Amino acid sequence: ATFALNLLNRLEPKRYRIQTLILCPTRELATQVAEETRKLAKGMHNVKVLTLCGGQPMGPQIGSLEHGAHIVVGTPGRIKDHLRKETLKLNNVDTVVLDEADRMLDMGFLEDVEHIVGHCPAQRQTLLFSATYPDKISSLAKRLLNNPVMVTVESEHSDDHIEQRFIEVQERNKQEVLARILRHTQAATAIVFANMKQDCDDLAQSLNDLGASALALHGDLEQRERDSVLTRFMQGSCCVLVATDVAARGLDVDDVALVVNYDLPRDSEVYVHRIGRTGRAGHSGKAYSIYTAKQRYKLEILEGERQQALHCLVASHN
Repeated sequence: ATFALNLLNRLEPKRYRIQTLILCPTRELATQVAEETRKLAKGMHNVKVLTLCGGQPMGPQIGSLEHGAHIVVGTPGRIKDHLRKETLKLNNVDTVVLDEADRMLDMGFLEDVEHIVGHCPAQRQTLLFSATYPDKISSLAKRLLNNPVMVTVESEHSDDHIEQRFIEVQERNKQEVLARILRHTQAATAIVFANMKQDCDDLAQSLNDLGASALALHGDLEQRERDSVLTRFMQGSCCVLVATDVAARGLDVDDVALVVNYDLPRDSEVYVHRIGRTGRAGHSGKAYSIYTAKQRYKLEILEGERQQALHCLVASHN
């Protein structure tokens, strides 16, 4: 709503041209943004929002573009494909939104984003949204934004919303401890984060063998498989989602009771994104992180870099 209400206010529905471009890092997030924008546009007459993402055939997208649209929401790779084929024209765009810009950079989309924005008019409004603001985002903002106004919002993640626990284990006991956490919390919905795609598959299989309903979500899955996994999780037919960071970015599930870091993330920014999957929309949540003795230094890094006053309860299970 932060940017959709603004761009809809600027929109001229009678001008059947692409006036707004919204770039998102993943198809899941792009789909979510497009759906929410359509909801907000219901009170306006004949506003067309078109989604252009990878994992879908080009033909139908080209056909939709030929019929015209007001707002395009898409991923950088597919938007760049359409620009190359000259099936997408951005010369009438007056608003560009870069949503979750930090994740787009993490996924290697920097050159694509700059290439795409280069096809838009110089006279435009550019809105950049990022949950974190590392140096690379600051650098991107300086290149793409003209004399921008920065708006910061305090994080919602606090003791009041998310209870955090860090559990030290031996490497061989990690799967056992994960199962104990799930049994102890009795969470109706849980997301388990692993750093490797193969670990996601292995953990999901292990949890299913123990009687839990678990599914893996990672980048090696075909798009239709990812859609199916997400649908089952959101509808409650699957209780545990074992995911990598890239696959889980943009998940819009209001009531995830538990997040487990089976592997510690590489930095504090990823940690904040992960635990932010719980404690949403006024709900409380739990975030458990499993680590080994060799990884204690990572806890100091996470605690030292974080800009939030988060309470950490440390337990030990060897």
